[in-house]
Parts: sequence; C-alpha cells; structure tokens
Amino acid sequence: MAAVAARLFQNWRASSAPVLLTHARNASVLCHKLEFKDYGNPLEVISKVEEEVSDDLEPKQVLVKMLAAPLNPADINTVQGTYAVKPDSFPAVLGNEGLGEVVACGSKVTQMEPGDWVIPFLNEFGTCRSHAVAAEEDVVKIRNTVPLVEAATLSVNPCTAFRMLHDFVRLEEDDVVIQNGANSAVGQAVIQLCRVYGYRSVNVVRAREDLEEVRQHLTGLGATVVLTEEELRTTPLFRSGDLPKPRLGLNCVGGASATEVARQLATSGTLVTYGAMSRAPLTVPTAQLIFRDLRVRAFWMTRWTRQHSVARARWEMLDELQTLCEHKYLRAPRYQLVHIDDWRQAVSRTMPGGGRVGAKQILTFDRQLTV
Repeated sequence: MAAVAARLFQNWRASSAPVLLTHARNASVLCHKLEFKDYGNPLEVISKVEEEVSDDLEPKQVLVKMLAAPLNPADINTVQGTYAVKPDSFPAVLGNEGLGEVVACGSKVTQMEPGDWVIPFLNEFGTCRSHAVAAEEDVVKIRNTVPLVEAATLSVNPCTAFRMLHDFVRLEEDDVVIQNGANSAVGQAVIQLCRVYGYRSVNVVRAREDLEEVRQHLTGLGATVVLTEEELRTTPLFRSGDLPKPRLGLNCVGGASATEVARQLATSGTLVTYGAMSRAPLTVPTAQLIFRDLRVRAFWMTRWTRQHSVARARWEMLDELQTLCEHKYLRAPRYQLVHIDDWRQAVSRTMPGGGRVGAKQILTFDRQLTV
C-alpha cells in the first residue's frame, strides 16, 4: 500500500500542484472541514462543513493546504469530552496531527515559503480541514523528502516512542525493552527504534485470529520476540537466561497486562505508562515496588511538547526521526487513506470496541490520493 500511495501522491503533485502565492492576493479558497459543536458520540456531533478562507493574510500568517490528517484515538476521546485536552471554544475542528503545504505567505514571514511542508507546532491545530490560515509560529517546517504518510504521522506516535526510549532509562546496546500493545502505532515505532539503537524488544499482543500474521509483521519490523499476554505469564524467556530481564517496560493497556509486564522487569526497572486501552486501573505488584525497587512513571506527549516546544531537544528529535523515515528505517503503521467525504467510515474505524484498532485512518482532501 505504501508504494501505491507514494506513486499516487507523486502523480497528484505533478498534475494538481496548487498555485503558490508569495504574498496575499485578496482571493479566497473553499475549505472543507470536519467540526463538532459539542461533546458526544463522534458520529452524531461531527459534521462536514464548507467555508471560504481568504488568502488576504496578515504579515506573519501563512495559508496552508492540508495534504493528510491522521485520526488517532485521542481525537475521538476529545470529541467525546473524555480527553485531557479540551477545545478552547465551539465549534472546534477535529484533528491534532497532519501534514500541510504552504501555498501563500504574509509579507513578513521569514521561516518558510510557498511549497514548504509543515506540521502543527502544538496539538489542537484542527488538521481535518483542506485549508487553514495560521500564524507562522503555529507550524513547523519539515523536509519534503520524508514520505507523505510518514510525514503526516510524524509528530505523535514516533515522538512518543522516541521520548520513552530516551528519557527514563539510560539504555545500552543489547538491553531489553518490553512493551504491551506492541501492535499499536507507538508499539510499532518502538520496535523499529529499538532495532536502530541496538536494543532487543519483547513485544506483547492480545490473542487474535490473525496472530501469526501479526507476529510476522512485527518480526519484520525488527521485533526480537512477540508473545501473547497469556504466553508472557508462563514464558521461560527470562528465567532461562535466553534474554536478560528488561530494564524498561512500556504500558499502554493497563490492568492485568500491565501487572504482568511489571513482573518481568529487572531490579530497579522502570515501567512507563502512556495509555490505558483496557480502561482497567494500573495495578503493580507490591513486592516489585518494595523488594525490587520498581519505578513507576507516566508519559504524555502533549505535556512534553508544551514543555519543550522551543527546546533544542525537540528539533534534534524531529531531525533524527525525519532522517530515519527518509532512509526507511522508520515506517508508518498499516494505514488507509480516506477522502474527507467518507469521514464517517474513518471515524468508525478509529473507535472500535475492545481497544482493538485496525489500520490507521488518514484523511485526505483529494480523491487522487485515496487508495
């Protein structure tokens, strides 16, 4: 699918490249966007609307044509009113992650020019719209040599994986990282980054009908071991010495799955929680806390980005991730490109029950880009 999407995108760029304007031209474009006017069931409160967007820009503004806008579970939770981030006001535009192309710049814009690719500086940008007028400082320029889907999905899941592997334990080559939810977008990024950095990864997934297909996919990404939650409870992998006990555990499931991951950690190991897909409370063994010095931490990418929005660490991270994407060491998770007119199916596929999410849904605004 990635090769097909890349070919379609190149054809689209060649045949339908937008008109690029250096400065405002006192014209307008028709914007298609997904907005919600209140919290509730996403399929009931989201609607597709149209509005004219002027390119009569203020001096430090840019007009951005969105190319792709991934949907994440957090976007669904935001509409439901259960996420920690709330819209400043209603109506609000759906979407926190995406890729856009600058098509016009105000007279005093200095950091970018028409044709540049950009991603939101912070979340709450409202990416599910075909066009947006933004302050220059509200978007970040990235290299257009990064593949389209990897660029569109760069700022959330790969960054989450990167930070968790860098910020909690000083890992060395051949160290072991264990994670549940390994088939998630973050989990797949963790596997690929572990391979790049020389770490070994033990990856836990839920039992499912297509288990062998999942094993093969994750192993192809670089997973050292793939186990079901049931297999993890009885595995001799660490007792036998085949692998040293993990120093870092990553948890996005919670409940019994997180408890079992914690039991596998080495003395003074660290368990980092970044999600709760099972919606069950996090429970850790008391003996691990007292006698094995278990450290329990949490991570939220939104908080980190706000605290490091202009820090050198953020720019270095984005630069490294772009380079890995360019050289195909880091690939996007399985995805499906969906035109904005078909938003209902994309939203439905992003909110299945039981915490099981299939291919990542990525909204596009041109039929030529859909597969």
